Amino acid sequence: MNIWQRKTVRVISILLIGSFIAGCEEPSSTSGKTKELAPKIDLGTTIGSLAEVFLFDTIPVEGYNLVGGLNGTGSAECPPQIRTYLEKYIMRKLPTQDVEKVISSRNTAVVVVQGLMPSAVSKNQYFDVRVAALPGTQTRSLEGGWLYGAELKVAGNFGIATKVVAMAEGPVFIDTINGSATNKNVGYILAGGRVLDEYKISLALRQPDYKIASIIRNRLNERFGDNVARAVSPSQIELRVPAKYREQKRRFISIVKATYLAQTQAITKKRISTLVRKLAASKDKEQSEIALEAIGNKSIGKLKALLNSSNEEVRLRAAECMLNLGSDRGLKTLRKIAMDKGSAYRIEALKIIAAAANRNDAAAISRRLLRDEDFDIRLAAYETLRKLDDIAIAQKLIAGNFYLEQIAQTNRKAIFVSRSGQPRIVLFGAPIYCKDNIFVQSADGNITINAPAGQKYVSIIRKHPKRPNVTVQLRSSFELGDIIQTLCEEPLKKTGQGHLGLNVSYADMITLLKQMSDKGAVQAEFRAGPLPKIGLIIKKRPPIGR
Repeated sequence: MNIWQRKTVRVISILLIGSFIAGCEEPSSTSGKTKELAPKIDLGTTIGSLAEVFLFDTIPVEGYNLVGGLNGTGSAECPPQIRTYLEKYIMRKLPTQDVEKVISSRNTAVVVVQGLMPSAVSKNQYFDVRVAALPGTQTRSLEGGWLYGAELKVAGNFGIATKVVAMAEGPVFIDTINGSATNKNVGYILAGGRVLDEYKISLALRQPDYKIASIIRNRLNERFGDNVARAVSPSQIELRVPAKYREQKRRFISIVKATYLAQTQAITKKRISTLVRKLAASKDKEQSEIALEAIGNKSIGKLKALLNSSNEEVRLRAAECMLNLGSDRGLKTLRKIAMDKGSAYRIEALKIIAAAANRNDAAAISRRLLRDEDFDIRLAAYETLRKLDDIAIAQKLIAGNFYLEQIAQTNRKAIFVSRSGQPRIVLFGAPIYCKDNIFVQSADGNITINAPAGQKYVSIIRKHPKRPNVTVQLRSSFELGDIIQTLCEEPLKKTGQGHLGLNVSYADMITLLKQMSDKGAVQAEFRAGPLPKIGLIIKKRPPIGR
């Protein structure tokens, strides 16, 4: 045995000795009385006790650029430092443009772009960003505008020679569903930010030691497969997320931290028995579930007994762990919970199935839940099927800006519109038809949907946004999907190609849909998703051009 092997054996021996320590703490006296404490079992050294995992929930990012396409509501004003940056950027991207003319036009506005970039996403994944006109400028509205490609850097470092971590561009979304009294100098680019790089996950040892780093690397590669871990220094180990956990990166990190370094048949058996008891009885059941999954398939045998527990959360956690370890017994329990109309864990069970079950099983369960009475369950089932690109969802891209999605497998009519993530209008119970004798008009009076009693078609009328004296009128059937396309598709450049439309924005369309539902023009429940959760990231604008 060489020196390296002897040192490695010595380190493992120390870890194993710690894993077998068990006993009782000394009795302590409280108010003159002796209280006996329960035995405290040490199950061994975990990776999480030796190393930190550096992965933020989100990374604040920021940038500056122009919103164009404004109808004279922009501003020629621009702080000198930002102007210097924009001039260089525009010259680099569009060398033939008259930069001064572009920045000084009242049809453009300089904006600050802010976002919370998820750190656990993959390269080219998208996230929402917020755009706001610079304070003190004459910009009146960003409505109808388009954000030109903006470079995003980690917030607080803009202008310094730091790396561009994301790009952002797209149409400005200003929510008017709940009324027109909205600050139109602030909007969102839904799914407008794009991550440029795959961010590596690293373990940092609290005490640098190459031997320990090597043992951790070997243990993780043994548990999850070759090349999952790579020791790059005595204090750092880089991790590659296995394909199985690609959609559960945070769970993978938790499992890594809960993984024990040393293992023997005896201590593994002891760990499983202890953790199963904790899962059944402790308040923090997820912690025990993660630790059992870290141990691996040897946990399945003991977990089976928990599938019959009277505690539904225990059944859920045990089933999730088993499904992630490849056991179909876990899937059966999760399906039963998802289908149980009295369960408080239905949506969580469906999310677990979507993340860990095979595609056919997840799709079959989700299709059944499309017919559920609870809209939130139907929405969760739809979201699962959308991720699976299932044929139950008929999808069409409208004007390159949003998706119109129709689902026929449910009898309950509903309209869902997203206000974060990918812009989309979802028609549950399609096709959905409007009544005759309807009249709906936008708040500014520029868009009218009209069908007097007895008329065989719906009249769609729009005033030209930049030429108020010009009015265009088209006809549509009473089918809601057809009305949406007639309103929102772009005007045809060549006769006979595609669907003729009036180029109405996504924001205006979803506001009209709410009106149609509220007025009973269409017999369908209207639901709007939440707005992006992006607060004010920068309270003081950092210096530009340093």
